[in-house]
Amino acid sequence: MSWKLSALASKAQVDAALDRCDQSIGWDENIVLTAYEVDPNEPDVWRLEAYTQGKPSEAERKALHELFDEPVPAILAEKLPDTDWVSESQKGVEPIRAGRFRVRTPDHAALGDPSLTEFVIPAAQAFGTGQHETTAGCLEMLHIMKAQGLLPGKVADIGTGTGLLAFAAMDLWPLAFATASDIDPVCGPAVVTNCELNHIPLGTDRGQLAMVIADGMDDPALQARAPYDLLIANILAGPLIDMANDFAGAVAPRGSILLAGLLEKQEESVRAAYRRAGFRLHRRIVNGDWSILWLRHRFQG
Repeated sequence: MSWKLSALASKAQVDAALDRCDQSIGWDENIVLTAYEVDPNEPDVWRLEAYTQGKPSEAERKALHELFDEPVPAILAEKLPDTDWVSESQKGVEPIRAGRFRVRTPDHAALGDPSLTEFVIPAAQAFGTGQHETTAGCLEMLHIMKAQGLLPGKVADIGTGTGLLAFAAMDLWPLAFATASDIDPVCGPAVVTNCELNHIPLGTDRGQLAMVIADGMDDPALQARAPYDLLIANILAGPLIDMANDFAGAVAPRGSILLAGLLEKQEESVRAAYRRAGFRLHRRIVNGDWSILWLRHRFQG
């Protein structure tokens, strides 16, 4: 039986708590954080929620408590029914449009518009349906990359979640070698299921998707398929900074990196890390509070 810890606070307090979690060393990955605006009419009132696999331990309560500065808002614990809350949260969500893409759940019908590529992503125990501003921003940026003539022969989607961004890249560049990875083992079967739903072939040849479970670039299969012409990473600011050199080392000399999952206020720190690793900003999108960055090798011709 899962539980939920929740705290009501200002948007600034919740943003600071999420930042602190990003920068935390040794954060318990079994504690899943979400945050949202409670009422559109009160945009400064936000709720931070932490889902745990059992009754919250003192250590788990303390971990959430330490994300806030004093005075810490009241933290409430709630026992949840035996329900897949990720699935429940995604049921009935409206389809989104980003670039040439439309992403929908099976609850919604296809539009039948030949100018659109539609992906079906069901509610599942992995994130990345495109509802989040960063994912939608990445879809838009991939569309822009194609329009500007980018032609990658090898693509990697690190932290793939449902596989959506890898699917979009494969639609744009159908002859590329495509690789997707995630640190969370639950993403493996989720991606396989979504490949079947969207008629994405699995495999290691051109036009096929190779899925691996890996921590960052620490995997022989990921390393063997490098260097990549395009590396996509829609994760969090802290890991993006930590893995800047690893990502840079896995990208071809004239390659591109697409970064997302960072708040606009975190952008400069992320860009600084990649400047040191030899990349420069080529284009950016700001979607809500989030930045989506297209970086290219500094010494491009």
